[in-house]
Order: sequence, then structure tokens, then C-alpha cells
Amino acid sequence: MPTGPLSGIRLIEMDAIGPVPLCGMILSGLGAEIVRICRPGGQQAWSDVGDAVLLRGRTNVSLNLKSEADRALLLDLVERADGIIEGARPGVMERLGLGPDKCLARNPRLVYGRATGWGQQGPLRLTAGHDINYIAMTGALHAIAQAGQPPTVPLNLVGDYAGGTMFLALGMVSAILSAKTTGKGQVVDVAMVDGVANLLSLFHAFIATGLWQDRPAANLLDGSAPFYRCYTCKDGGHVAVGALEPQFFAQLLAGLEIPADSYDQNDQTQWPAMIAQFTEIFLSRPRDEWEAVFAGTDACVSPVLSMCEAMEHPANVSRQVFVTHAGVMQSVPAPRFSGTPGQINDSSSLTAPDVLTAWQQG
Repeated sequence: MPTGPLSGIRLIEMDAIGPVPLCGMILSGLGAEIVRICRPGGQQAWSDVGDAVLLRGRTNVSLNLKSEADRALLLDLVERADGIIEGARPGVMERLGLGPDKCLARNPRLVYGRATGWGQQGPLRLTAGHDINYIAMTGALHAIAQAGQPPTVPLNLVGDYAGGTMFLALGMVSAILSAKTTGKGQVVDVAMVDGVANLLSLFHAFIATGLWQDRPAANLLDGSAPFYRCYTCKDGGHVAVGALEPQFFAQLLAGLEIPADSYDQNDQTQWPAMIAQFTEIFLSRPRDEWEAVFAGTDACVSPVLSMCEAMEHPANVSRQVFVTHAGVMQSVPAPRFSGTPGQINDSSSLTAPDVLTAWQQG
């Protein structure tokens, strides 16, 4: 049995891409027992490394949901589960006869989690999209652009994973807690546009109070401030500078050997000169030398590591941020719990009747 704070929770994960498999991975690492319903032939999108990383820790059950008998088996699993997560377009699960009404009729305690880009209601609900589209429509993509350039695409971290996966995980845990208290399940409608809009709350507050200009490269946290941006080093590497507070800014100047009274940190008229001087100085040494210069200080200067470099950096190795599992270096479960630690579990395959038997006995 899995260990972790969610030990004893049973979830069904419908085969999907985007937010759903990462949510399943996270909840599995925290102890949830997850049965992943696979299409016959498997999920091609993650067939290369999925079992070792994104699809780790689940029991895979192959069902043909076009078959009445297999749909009946899924409803038998639903009857004994705490929750189900799916990422299909609105209406798909209903057409299969596996929508919330059918599932909640079978199990009134069930939490039915639905993750989509646009949500279950609204004019775009049936429109195709991906992470880049959802963050474009919330204002997030516009805010991270550089002046005069197209916005930088932040992988699919902001929409799919921050706005989708994390809100799906929070929604499932919250609704399961409610069901344990009230005996009543419910539908959790996770729209990535809703999640990203919530993530932008600080900046909404800044706009409302006049502390944020609604244009790129003109604000404190968007890369336009000399003390909150990245710089190129002599070897072509980069450092990230985050010296926002005055005491941290003072340590940044000390490390760069700039007199403490050279600049008024928050005088934006001085920012162009500050950027020019910082750029010149950082170009004078390789990245790793700058890491050594600022080691042990609060200047908030860090090397910009590649993903492979990050796995080998001494700080991450010491904390065991990454471990090797199934021959693949990957992240450990997060967050960490003192009394009920999570763990990476292997995936396995069973038939639906075998799972039902185990659940009935458990």
C-alpha cells in the first residue's frame, strides 16, 4: 500500500494529457491509490518515459469505453472510489455514459474532477486550446514579454501545470475532505484560465493601486528592474539577480564592487545606467565564478542552471530534490511531510476485476 498523507484515498484517473497525468503523479506520491484507466494500446503521448515519470505509481487498467461491459466495470470501480479525474472536452464523458450524473448516482460520495482549459461553461468551452492559449487569454503571457518582442513562452508550466494541475490537486483534496465530513460528493470544475487568473492576483492588486503598468518590460518583477533580471556572463552562461530588498541590493553592489552610494535603487531614471554597468561587470567573469563571489551572501544571485545541471548541483543533491527511479532522474514527491512522508511508487497493470476484488477486500 502507498504511504503518505493521502494513504487510504482511492482515485480513478482517466487517460489524458496535460494537467491530469501530472496531478495523478503528485497525488500518487502523497499516498493516494490511483487506478489509471488506459485506452487499449496505451497512451501514445507518454509511451516513451511516462511509466517512469509522469505515470509513475499507478495501477494501469485497460478498458475499451466504447464497450458496454467495460463501461459497467468502470462504474463498479467508481462505486468504490473517493474520486475520479478526467481531462476530456466538455460533453465527452457524458456521451460515454460516464458523466458526473451517472457516476454520482452510483456513488454519492464521489468527487468528480474535471480539468479543461476554458472550463465547463462559457463560449470557448468546446474550443481547442493549449497552455499558450490559456495564458494568452488571462494576461499572463502579455506580462512576461520583453519590450518590442513577442512574449517568451514559459514552457507549459503556467497554464497546464500551475493553473491546471495544482488547482485540480487542491480541488480534489478539498472536495474529498468535504465528502468525508458531509457524505456528499460534488463536481470540481478546474479551468486553467481560472487558475492562472488566481495566480495573477498580486498583479491585479498592483494594477488597482497604480503600482503596475499594463504593458511589458515596465515593472518591478517583469525583468525591467536592474536588480530583478538575468545577466550574461563571460562564458555565455547567465545569472539570475533578485535583490529586491534594500539590504539585499546593498550586498549585490558589494559583490559587484560598486560603491554603496552609487545609485538610488528605486529611482527608475537611474535604471538604464544601472543595467548598463551591471551588464558590463557580469560579462567580466564566468557564471560559476559569480556563483562563488555571491556564495554565502544575501545578494540573491543564482546561476541559471540547465535542467541537467540542476540535477547535479550540490545544493539540490544535498536536499535530494531529484532521485533516480526506474533508471530516470526525476523529482521527489512534494511537499514533504514529517509524519507521513510521500514516496515514489512503481506502476503496475491489473485487470478491472482484480482491482475490484482488492478494493472489496480492503
